Amino acid sequence: MFYFFYKTKYFRTKFPAEKKWLSAKSSIALGIFVTSFGFNTIINPLSTVAIVVGIIMIVVGAGSIWAGVKAYRFYLPFAREEAEKYANQ
Repeated sequence: MFYFFYKTKYFRTKFPAEKKWLSAKSSIALGIFVTSFGFNTIINPLSTVAIVVGIIMIVVGAGSIWAGVKAYRFYLPFAREEAEKYANQ
């Protein structure tokens, strides 16, 4: 749900730094979803394949969370500066 919320905000904004900041937030939300789905697959295993798929989903989701947090921290000052610049006009 949060992924779609942030992607909607991404398409509605006009500012480039805010777009990248919102994209990072949506990446974090999607990573949390994929990771939790992977944990759910491991908790209720139906087969060995399900366990392997769950582990792969956890790794991919954790990578998405990590990259999203890194991008979020990088673009946050630029988004703040951009918002202040346009708020003063």
